[in-house]
Amino acid sequence: MGSKMMFLNELDSIIEERKKTLPEGSYTTTLFQGGIDRILRKVGEEAGEVIIAAKNHDKDELSNEVSDLLFHIMVLLQDQGLSLKDVVSVLEARHKQ
Repeated sequence: MGSKMMFLNELDSIIEERKKTLPEGSYTTTLFQGGIDRILRKVGEEAGEVIIAAKNHDKDELSNEVSDLLFHIMVLLQDQGLSLKDVVSVLEARHKQ
């Protein structure tokens, strides 16, 4: 499980770097250049697809759609000056209560 979380941290760092450098040809760059409205549209679209996949009881589709949603949420967090680590800190604090 640890290596999987390491990958999420690595992905978070990649998204942060893409926000700073906006490399040409990067899908992440197009999201940041599209601004908050484009990012939020993608989060909403992916959330809807997660709901449909869950209702269809399709585990493969659900895994793919949750992956898409998580990626776009990570982009949203970076756009807003936050990271996945910030969210994990909140979850850890809630768990301790």
